[in-house]
Amino acid sequence: MKVKIKRIDKSIPLPFYETDGAVGFDIIAREYCSIPPKEISLIPTNLIIAVPPKYMLVVASRSSTPSKKGLAPPHGFGIIDHDYCGPKDEVKVMVYNFKDNPVVIERGEKIAQGVFVRIDKFEWEEVDEVSTKSRGGFGSTGGYKNID
Repeated sequence: MKVKIKRIDKSIPLPFYETDGAVGFDIIAREYCSIPPKEISLIPTNLIIAVPPKYMLVVASRSSTPSKKGLAPPHGFGIIDHDYCGPKDEVKVMVYNFKDNPVVIERGEKIAQGVFVRIDKFEWEEVDEVSTKSRGGFGSTGGYKNID
């Protein structure tokens, strides 16, 4: 499937899949950023992407980013809707710096990964009771067990 994409700065390469087995494509920073300690910042990615209808784009942290950079997405991951693709709709990566020092992101540095996920929309059917049997509430399946 082909996806329409616009680069704001044409000197920065298109996103790419690092290996044939990669599920996510690498996203890089458009500009130098210094993220202050204990703060949330947005890192511009240089990309405006027309996510296909019936899909969403998930922007997630690279697995090494928290340990190597001290950055994590404060909301888990970002969701890019298929109608977020206008002239000012650059994809940005939201990060929280959990270190005590500023974290520098260089222009062209890999900062996140993107994955297209197929979605469906559903209609709500409001009822007075969903089930007559309860599983037990939040945390009811037990804790962690030592399997050694």
